[in-house]
Amino acid sequence: MDYFEGLPAFVRYFGMGLGFVALFLLGFLHLTPHRELQLIRQGNLAASTALAGALVGFCLPLAAAIAHSVSTLDLAAWGLVALVAQFAAHALVRLLLPGFPARIERGEQSAAVMSASLHLGVGLLNAAAMAY
Repeated sequence: MDYFEGLPAFVRYFGMGLGFVALFLLGFLHLTPHRELQLIRQGNLAASTALAGALVGFCLPLAAAIAHSVSTLDLAAWGLVALVAQFAAHALVRLLLPGFPARIERGEQSAAVMSASLHLGVGLLNAAAMAY
């Protein structure tokens, strides 16, 4: 039964990861004035693209934090860094693309791809920086 030795640590880290994902989604969905989930249910590809990019952009550094953390407190600190970085990325999107929420509501895929790309780029840089 030695192969179950790591199970408690897995449950802690995976559970914290899921908690951070839920926290990110709650924060992100409240941060944006448009209602992504409603738009996605209506078939708005731009809303889906933007949200997916932000979510993956957050999960990349979160996964790096889980892989490199030495404790759950360490993971919590780096998870918060990842949250802040993605919310900053969203603020940058809003600065670079005036009228961004309305563009997503109209289904403008170009704005969504730009947003997703920026979130993914920030997430990749964040994840790489956490390795040191």
